[in-house]
Amino acid sequence: MDHSLFFSFFIIFTGAAVLATFSLYTRQPIIIAYVALGVISGPSGMQWVSDPKLLSEISHIGIVFLLFLLGLDMQPSSLIHVLRKASWVAIISSATFFLVGFCAGLAFGFNTTENLVMGAALMFSSTIIGIKLLPTTVLHHKHMGELMIGLLLLQDMLAIVVLLVLGSASSESDGNQAMLLAAIALPSLILFSYGMVKWIIIPLLEKFDLFHEYLFLMAIGWCLGLAELAEFMGLSKEMGAFIAGITLATHPVAQFMTDKLKPIRDFFLVLFFFTLGAGFKIHILADIWLYALILSALVIVIKPVTFKVLLAQQSEKSGLAWDLGFRLGQISEFSLLIAYLALASSLIGEQAAHVIQATAVLTFVFSTYIVIFKYPTPISPSDKLRRD
Repeated sequence: MDHSLFFSFFIIFTGAAVLATFSLYTRQPIIIAYVALGVISGPSGMQWVSDPKLLSEISHIGIVFLLFLLGLDMQPSSLIHVLRKASWVAIISSATFFLVGFCAGLAFGFNTTENLVMGAALMFSSTIIGIKLLPTTVLHHKHMGELMIGLLLLQDMLAIVVLLVLGSASSESDGNQAMLLAAIALPSLILFSYGMVKWIIIPLLEKFDLFHEYLFLMAIGWCLGLAELAEFMGLSKEMGAFIAGITLATHPVAQFMTDKLKPIRDFFLVLFFFTLGAGFKIHILADIWLYALILSALVIVIKPVTFKVLLAQQSEKSGLAWDLGFRLGQISEFSLLIAYLALASSLIGEQAAHVIQATAVLTFVFSTYIVIFKYPTPISPSDKLRRD
């Protein structure tokens, strides 16, 4: 049954309000309510929302705004320091998770290509889960928040390489040339962004700083514009949005933009979690549920331990290392994209793709429960742990 976009929005936000109320009464994380609503209302459930792909594309705007706001809150000097420290941890941990995924696929009986894709899917942690559960006012400006962002950005760069490799494997294009162009694109985008902010955007903001509507529109335009340019240059929208934010971070207008854009970010993030549930195919669980549970358990256990060990070797405190490890103890939105691209390119079969997708949903849910009941988060059911 086809429904209008208005009806889809009605189902999503009215349903989210109802289930969120139930979640708060039962002291459950609101994120789980959004995912559950997607499963109930999507193609595998009541089919009230028949085109989750359209909503999924719209919902990714929330991730773009999320990265833009992170950039606005981080000073460039702090980012450079953190990236130097996080690079070794990001490389070793990604290699470890790749081996876990490859060996798991081997044990499940998948072919070599499917094992490689499964290993790649496990390399990354969710930006949206990690940052959504990070208290903005309490932890974001501290060392752990900066370290998490550094790790996620480095993973983002690795994910772009993986996507370029997958794209070149399924086309006639030269994969090495594509990766070389991407390597050139990143510094070029940073220099372009810096020049635009210094000589055009900041002078305009200072000239018209009394017009709040103009500042608001400039923030959205700069964020989405650089995100689109980044994708055109072979990078990701998320990386472009982060660069857009961090180049404005030293200007006083950054705090104003942060406050004004948070409601828009939250609007699109509700759509993201809904479409995550709506894209989950219940009928395939009978074939892959055991594989997905085993793989999810491996992720939930091995990722926190790996990050803890690696961060301890970087002289980080044990409590911080465990905290960060559990917050990054899931696979990523990029994992879903990797599975989708590999399946569309006939590099893997439907069963392997569904295992990755089911593992993503399960690890999102499980890691959210662990974090909200153990560490400070904005959506913790415990008054003691709730931090905005």
